[in-house]
Amino acid sequence: MKPNKKSLPILTNIPIVDIAAEGKAIAKLDNWVIFIPTVAPGDIVDLQLTKKRKSYGEAKAILFHHFSEDRAVPFCEHFGTCGGCKWQHLTYEKQLHYKRKQVIDNLERIGKIELPEISPILGCLQTTFYRNKLEFTFSNNRWMTQDELHSDQQEYTVDKNALGFHIPALFDKVLDIKSCWLQSELSNQIRNSVKAYAIEHHMPFFDLRKQNGWLRNMIIRSSTTGEVMVIMVFYFENAELRNKLLEFISKSFPQVTSLVYIINEKANDSITDQQVHLFHGRTYIVEQMESLQFKIGPKSFYQTNSKQAYELYKIVREFAQLSGKELVYDLYTGTGTIANFIAKNVAKVIGIEYVPEAIEDAKANALLNHVNNTLFFAGDIKDVMNNDFVATYGTPDVLITDPPRAGMHKQVVEKILELSPKRIVYVSCNPATQARDLQLLDESYVVTKVQPVDMFPHTQHIENVVQLTRR
Repeated sequence: MKPNKKSLPILTNIPIVDIAAEGKAIAKLDNWVIFIPTVAPGDIVDLQLTKKRKSYGEAKAILFHHFSEDRAVPFCEHFGTCGGCKWQHLTYEKQLHYKRKQVIDNLERIGKIELPEISPILGCLQTTFYRNKLEFTFSNNRWMTQDELHSDQQEYTVDKNALGFHIPALFDKVLDIKSCWLQSELSNQIRNSVKAYAIEHHMPFFDLRKQNGWLRNMIIRSSTTGEVMVIMVFYFENAELRNKLLEFISKSFPQVTSLVYIINEKANDSITDQQVHLFHGRTYIVEQMESLQFKIGPKSFYQTNSKQAYELYKIVREFAQLSGKELVYDLYTGTGTIANFIAKNVAKVIGIEYVPEAIEDAKANALLNHVNNTLFFAGDIKDVMNNDFVATYGTPDVLITDPPRAGMHKQVVEKILELSPKRIVYVSCNPATQARDLQLLDESYVVTKVQPVDMFPHTQHIENVVQLTRR
């Protein structure tokens, strides 16, 4: 293969030695690190550099001299082009190995704190079709794969419409998805049928660059109780076309228990500020966890792997060591799933979350489940959890925190140290920011348990639960 247009060099017979935190594999030349996608430690490859910097480079493999024993055969036809499931080429056993290693590396390298033995990672029993939510984008100018670009088959150039996923880092490029292994087969059937019907009836797909067209997005949500929600997003109102398409979905798929639509005239795809219209069924679906039920609406946040979320919450409950007498603060409570899940084991739970709509969902779920020992508050945690708030509602015995990827604000950490609960349970989707926060808490707390949990097989993402005990 010829060097690329920048004439960056080709490196030959390079061993792949490790995997980085962001999921790409690593090769090393002296102290120079090269990041490469879709290769595995143990591979020996020729590399075409695509980026060259002083301390690192990026490359793609162009020739394999030896294949690693840790390799698996990718099962998805879209692997390598689609931005999801980037670790299909690794055995699941090795995926878990590198995820646990990521947790250990971050806690040791960034946290630099005393650690207990880190538990074996809790893997998923179900490694495909595990997601309960997927969002697809319509495009009138689909992404063409290399095979299609070099093919003389006419259908590749004629069929320009796509209903699928954005190509990573390219906002206006959408890969048409024929079969996705993330959600149930019903999701594939709905997506492919909607696309075929729209093309047959000349319904205009959206042009992401020119911002015109009619069909924008389709979101499919499902629950372990068997309920299904379809959310259709249109760029403008066209009652005739809309009714035809929604009637088709409703009649073709009686499994859909909630069929809603949104008119989104904005430049971005976010629907959080858009009005939801009901076409068929209910405006929500119901998820079940033990004896609890949770209403999930079009805008509701819920862990996207329902079955593994249950395993995660059981670990949180176990690490909290609840006797039934505790006052618990649940920070970044979201829709109150953890708060309502542990409510029967405590005296009271106070949940705080900065998204007002999530707090309304949390209150509704408490009401639905007849949970009367929870209180939920909306606002920035560092502002809500002030001295007056604590004086009014009490000092927590146990504190649970499940922040976003950025971790906790330093003022929140300082307030936790001031409150000095007996135990803290820290749930994180980013071990790097979790490690940073644990270092700040180290002056008053010791890490007593660490349990990594795999929520997203075939990706580099890892959830980690840490128990901290007051010194």
